[in-house]
Amino acid sequence: MRHILVIDDDIHVGDLLQEALEREGYRVSRAYSGTEALMALDRARPDLILLDLTLPGLSGEELLPRLAGIPVIVVSARADVDSKTALLLGGAADYVTKPFVLRELLARVAVRLREAAARGDGALTFQNLRLDPDARSVRADGAEVRLTRTEYAILKLLMASPAQVATKSRLLDEIGQDTPDCTESSLKTHISNLRKKLRDAGAGDCIESVWGIGFKMAAGHPGAKPVGGEPCRKGGAAE
Repeated sequence: MRHILVIDDDIHVGDLLQEALEREGYRVSRAYSGTEALMALDRARPDLILLDLTLPGLSGEELLPRLAGIPVIVVSARADVDSKTALLLGGAADYVTKPFVLRELLARVAVRLREAAARGDGALTFQNLRLDPDARSVRADGAEVRLTRTEYAILKLLMASPAQVATKSRLLDEIGQDTPDCTESSLKTHISNLRKKLRDAGAGDCIESVWGIGFKMAAGHPGAKPVGGEPCRKGGAAE
């Protein structure tokens, strides 16, 4: 089910949008201020955002740059061309002026979601993990997993080809230039820390050690023993 976040402090408008969107089969969450919207994004990443501009706390204009990687439809009473142009150039996917025709807004939502799906939005998924390169974020069941730069680079490489074993030398070669703290002697520690964070986030033992070669994403459900290899041991370091 596609998830839409409605950010609007007008309760009547928000209720109208939520009712219409849920009737179309979307899951809807609400935020009534810019600050509350950031808290909602920490809990779960939506597939699309409907954003009002006049908000308590952070305004819609201040919030928009923090929503990179998520399609945003601005829904605002401001009708001047300069505002529309600035916001579209600033990252908004679309702009709808209040008062709006509900049927048209729903059509725009469907189009933007279809466009995002066609692009594949660059995100990588594995079981309940989602890695978004645009936002440089990792989520397990929608909850953010906070990783270091090196841990993120390792996970991104593994998730890009989950069935393929990444040798230790390949890991070092491909991420070493951007993450100078990852060396042959520290790779074990980075992998071990990454595994622990993923386990704690509910992703299970999803990185598998291939003895003497390297690492790959583990098959099966989160927490399950992977087929064809030993799972990551709780608290254990990488081989």
